Amino acid sequence: MGGCLRRRLCLGGTRTLPFVRRFTPREIEAATKGFTAVLEAGGPRGGATAYRARFAGGLVATVRSAGSRDDHRRQQQGSGGNGKAAFYLELQLLARLNHRHVVRLRGFAEGHRARFLVFDHMESRSLKECLHDPLRTPLDWRTRLQVAIDIAAALEYLYYFCDPSVFHVSVDSGNVLMDANFVAKLSDVGVVSDGLKRATTESFQDQVERRRAGLVFQYGVLVLELVTGQSPGGDGELVRWVQEPGFAGSMHRMVDADLGGVYDARELRDLVNVARLCTRHEPAGGGVDGAAVSIPQIVRYLQGKVERLGGEARCG
Repeated sequence: MGGCLRRRLCLGGTRTLPFVRRFTPREIEAATKGFTAVLEAGGPRGGATAYRARFAGGLVATVRSAGSRDDHRRQQQGSGGNGKAAFYLELQLLARLNHRHVVRLRGFAEGHRARFLVFDHMESRSLKECLHDPLRTPLDWRTRLQVAIDIAAALEYLYYFCDPSVFHVSVDSGNVLMDANFVAKLSDVGVVSDGLKRATTESFQDQVERRRAGLVFQYGVLVLELVTGQSPGGDGELVRWVQEPGFAGSMHRMVDADLGGVYDARELRDLVNVARLCTRHEPAGGGVDGAAVSIPQIVRYLQGKVERLGGEARCG
């Protein structure tokens, strides 16, 4: 099946992409007010600068530059002079993503010196801001539980339902965006280099399994951040806490104070147990069997708990 998808995607080459709109560089410049409406500056790791854009006709979107870093990466991966074809193939793959909890690609622009991707705009910004900005209204418990369910469903779609599994994403509160109704969506989804070429090889499948195991750990850390309201940082303090034998005795003391004590104790226990399972093994081991639980198991577990408790949370 992977080969069939690969052939189908490659047929388009650099022809018109059927699922996305092609903007001109001039339209991008006008919509971003001359690239002054900056939402997110490019970081020291080479992250793409993001702009708020309002196009003629009323479309409000987020524009991200797809510049020299991506070109340099493609050259390192052997694309060389075929960078344009690689860019269009990546566009075709991203345009075919269709899930309620993955930020949708709306279009692109390509000029002589710059390329841009146009995505749906998320009015409520990132989950990180929602949790840690003291000037914002705190997220209530039901919203946090729903975020946990929705992001697990998005990961299941990307890593189990897309064939071949050529997408990758980092799971952290900065990459989870919230729309105007505080529905969570994964952003910054990328395409694994050379993934289509090697999708049927055993070594590629091993890599997929390793990426899945790493995602489980990242997801567990995200759940801990949702529960505690604490930034995970780099010292692993939250992970060490949830792995302690007596963690259950301090569970309620670790709950985010911004919730004001308003949460469901059984749902709290279920979420923390999920986080404990997810973070039981560090992903650095490299083995394909490192994770104690899989993303599909997490989705079914959380959905089942919510349904049995008569909860109002959406299930995917």
